[in-house]
Amino acid sequence: MSKQSWKAGNMLYPVPAVMVSCKSKEDTEANIITLAWVGTICSDPVMVSISVRPERYSHDIIEESGEFVINLVNEKLTKACDWCGVRSGRDHDKFKEMKLNTYVSEFMETPAIDESPVNMYCKVKQIERLGSHDMFIAEVVGVTVDEKYMDDKGKFDLASTGLMAYSHGEYFALGKKLGKFGFSVMKKKKK
Repeated sequence: MSKQSWKAGNMLYPVPAVMVSCKSKEDTEANIITLAWVGTICSDPVMVSISVRPERYSHDIIEESGEFVINLVNEKLTKACDWCGVRSGRDHDKFKEMKLNTYVSEFMETPAIDESPVNMYCKVKQIERLGSHDMFIAEVVGVTVDEKYMDDKGKFDLASTGLMAYSHGEYFALGKKLGKFGFSVMKKKKK
């Protein structure tokens, strides 16, 4: 086997590309920022992180309001996700221009994207200034899911939402199921 050595870089791909909605306490309009540096960091309490460059329009909105919504992106939202990532909320009303609807839950005033299959409502607990990005560490205070993805047993079928992933500047539809947690050690049923 032959390998090449490269300088240090982020090669943790693929990652979810998400649309994060945020709203200033003074503004009536919400904004959307597209992020790929998003992750789960704790299960009890449920906590996530998002990393945002300080010069981005949404950075100050999130810092001031102390809240945001992570909206998962499916194939139908891929174009809007990309567009919201290359346009600034300083110059565009992203909800209006992408024909996206807001959804205001009981969890907070910051609206979610109604067309998203899953919305995670987050309250900022800490901000870590890391260099090129600031990491917002937040507690998930609630989740809403689109009922059309519930199966006949009342279980949310995340696989049927058509989520997409981002890798090296490209978007990909998530593919076939390869296994489930613990499948490598499960005992086989005897016939």
